[in-house]
Amino acid sequence: MNPLKKLVNSSEKYFTGSGKFNRLKPLFDATKTFFFFPSPKTKHTPFVRDSLDLKRFMSFVLISLLPVLIFGIYNTGFQAGLARGESYTFFQAFWLGSRYVLPIIIVSYTVGFLWEILFAVIRKHKISEGFLVTGLLFPLTLPATIPLWQVAVGISFGVVIGKEVFGGTGRNFLNPALTGRAFLFFSYPVSMSGDVWVAAKSAVDGVSGATALSVLAPEGEKITSALSDSGFSLSNLFLGFVPGSIGETSALCCILGALFLIITKIANFRIIIGGIAGLIVTSLIFYLIPGGSDSWMNAGPLFHLCAGGFLFGISFMATDPVSAPGTNPGRWIFGFLIGFLTITIRVANPAFVEGTMLAILFMNVFAPMLDHIVVKYTASKRIPNV
Repeated sequence: MNPLKKLVNSSEKYFTGSGKFNRLKPLFDATKTFFFFPSPKTKHTPFVRDSLDLKRFMSFVLISLLPVLIFGIYNTGFQAGLARGESYTFFQAFWLGSRYVLPIIIVSYTVGFLWEILFAVIRKHKISEGFLVTGLLFPLTLPATIPLWQVAVGISFGVVIGKEVFGGTGRNFLNPALTGRAFLFFSYPVSMSGDVWVAAKSAVDGVSGATALSVLAPEGEKITSALSDSGFSLSNLFLGFVPGSIGETSALCCILGALFLIITKIANFRIIIGGIAGLIVTSLIFYLIPGGSDSWMNAGPLFHLCAGGFLFGISFMATDPVSAPGTNPGRWIFGFLIGFLTITIRVANPAFVEGTMLAILFMNVFAPMLDHIVVKYTASKRIPNV
């Protein structure tokens, strides 16, 4: 027998029944499940045969986030090199980036799991594997030089207010990671919005760098020209070699993650395609309106699609099965309105340059209503019983 498994099995008696550590049973179960097996199998009929459980579900999401995470770490070091006027190799940039990104992830997981354990012990229920995803998604929405105490405050707000006060995993109607980010955005805007602090070990801890969405063209110049002149060409935005939050810069990596989730049927493609369609249609409408060539109103669909965190949000946040609609028509509408609201906020309110976060949270609130409307409409089309 595996020595670790033997140790766990021999210790189980202390955490179950009348064992002296029985109050810590949720923590013991979570540790055992993490290392050895998924959720317990059903012992009585009816049996459900399915290869996908919560642990595998969350594991697939983590795998889909690996391209975004790896590139985010590298890009952090790469931007640091640009800020210092130096050129790093891939491994040098990755090493420097990891010194900024990994502490953020460690703090997110540590503080978040402490809250998960506390609520599980008090309520005497099992610790859900759902936080494995939230604990990684949240850091990827942050700039690399955010103070670690703000990371702790943000993830605490996301877990406690965004999820646990509603009963825990499966009962929250807001995405916990986005809830934590929204709290930080409105509480500490200097650390989160507009110009980001680019990691650079020099005379100061970092230098301020504009993100693509904060660029405005001089009067008489097109926004697309101003973006290219500032280093935000369409190719750079697509590949991700631009300043921004850790996980949002590379449209390519977000697309790869989305394709993996769609192929494995973890994410519902209707939300992703609906969101992209909503963004394209809305940005085209604004693009065809005369005037506004020096603002994001005239940027066009491709720049809107690749800039900011839209692809990251629609791929990994909006597809959360708990806070998204459960009906297929509702998912199409949900995704489309996220795209619509993202562009509307970007164009109508230049002071709030990134509309994806609020668009997703706003639609999370209305997701139950969308399902209710779809169900009522479907029921109204049925042939009445005679």
